[in-house]
Amino acid sequence: MTPGNATRVALALVLAAGLTFGFANRDAMNAETLHQWVAEAGAWAPFAFVALYAAATVLFLPGSVLTLAAGAVFGALPGALYSLTGATLGATLAFLVARYLAADWVARKSGGRLKQLIDGVQAEGWRFVAFLRLVPLFPFNLVNYALGLTRIPLPAYVAASFVCMFPGALAYAWLGHAGREALSGEDGAIRNALMALALLALVFFLPRLVRRFRQSDMR
Repeated sequence: MTPGNATRVALALVLAAGLTFGFANRDAMNAETLHQWVAEAGAWAPFAFVALYAAATVLFLPGSVLTLAAGAVFGALPGALYSLTGATLGATLAFLVARYLAADWVARKSGGRLKQLIDGVQAEGWRFVAFLRLVPLFPFNLVNYALGLTRIPLPAYVAASFVCMFPGALAYAWLGHAGREALSGEDGAIRNALMALALLALVFFLPRLVRRFRQSDMR
């Protein structure tokens, strides 16, 4: 076995162990646990949260739960930015893992319709990444690995992911912040909750808007 293949096997085993650990402990991901953990982290809490979110993304753990919790713990805008940073970092790591482990093998084995699909994705480039981020047709964590099997440039992938994931991150963080205000009985809780729901509705409306623009371009 060559050193390169040995490294790939070792990385695949580490990833498999991490996925097993993540699925076994996915119920521990909740706002109460995160709040306690952040309180213990002190000034390092934002950095620790970003690292946690990135790891959760790589290990297929639900990011929406973390984003809601971030809004409740850090506030709407800081929670959204920390979540977005962690999600982008995790998505980039998953992308690179898939590209290093299997992209060459897929390129050698692909043919027919699979090759046409990969070529089409690569031709779209950042536009395809933006479409998938705005229109979540497939699970977020799975998409990160799948895109790593293509030859989409890494800078375009990172930039499109960061920009196009921001509306969703802000909506979920704002909703988490509004939920915390409602539970604590703070003034303006109802207003913030309504604004959060309106923003979330706008995020869900974005896919239709994107589809219309794409259909117009095709015409």
